[in-house]
Amino acid sequence: MTYFLRDILRQPKELRRTIHFLLGPGRASLNAATAAVRAARHAYVTGIGSSWHAALSAGTLFSLGGCPVYMQDASELLEFAAFPRNSVAIVISRSGRSIEIVKLLAKLRESEATVIAITNSAEGPLAREAQIPIVVPIELDHAISVNTYSTLAATAGILASAVVGSLNDSFTESLSTALEKTGTAIAGWQEQIADTIWFATGAATYFLARGSSLGSCQEARLLWEEGVKSPATAMGTGSFRHGPQEMVAAGARFGIWIAGERMREQDLAVAHDLRKLGASVMLIGRDVPGDAGDLVFQVPDTPATGNF
Repeated sequence: MTYFLRDILRQPKELRRTIHFLLGPGRASLNAATAAVRAARHAYVTGIGSSWHAALSAGTLFSLGGCPVYMQDASELLEFAAFPRNSVAIVISRSGRSIEIVKLLAKLRESEATVIAITNSAEGPLAREAQIPIVVPIELDHAISVNTYSTLAATAGILASAVVGSLNDSFTESLSTALEKTGTAIAGWQEQIADTIWFATGAATYFLARGSSLGSCQEARLLWEEGVKSPATAMGTGSFRHGPQEMVAAGARFGIWIAGERMREQDLAVAHDLRKLGASVMLIGRDVPGDAGDLVFQVPDTPATGNF
């Protein structure tokens, strides 16, 4: 077993550990961050690399709850933004040491903005300089960001849910149950992967999603490039339908997240049309018809917020 696969397989455990932390030892920090965002006139959510993908997942949850936030990755925010008074910045970073994050901290400090850190490292500049640090304790990944992505994405999503008032016992119980079922389902998913041609080498690869699944879609693209060492593209399903669909040819490969409610039938129609054009389609979602794609991964029920 490779270190990469080992890190992938232990995600359910680390995510359950994250929830336990946020509802226990980390609850005071979560509550302080929630209050700070609610009190701010301007709220930003940012990160770089896989941490930016975690931010994308949370951004949808803020918007759906009627609490819009400014979304820019840290390098863009550093160079092309000025922070007005009474701003709060939710800064997501695995180590808190990336040069863009360190420079952004200085800019936020000069602007007297409140910084909420979501990080895995208590020793990094981000955790040390933030007014409200949320340090998620996990076993770090061997190399490629896997658990450090998913646990930070979960933390940012839980913070968003707390801010908009949807974090309650029912929400956390549903999330915990979904993670337990995920741990059980992994063996079956591995069997599906071993028995499919979807992963054949040399194909052009696209990942498509909507809503809070956009973060996972972008992270899949990054993992594909870092782990598989093959180029890939990730974008919103709606944006893909608007234009790039014209490039589809036989042999192209698509991975599509199918929403539990919003745009579900439209996205299943996209999958159908892609297969008619000769593309190989993988679908990820809840209660997705088994014949809707060449490879279909059924995910457990999750809280009724966001894309799923």
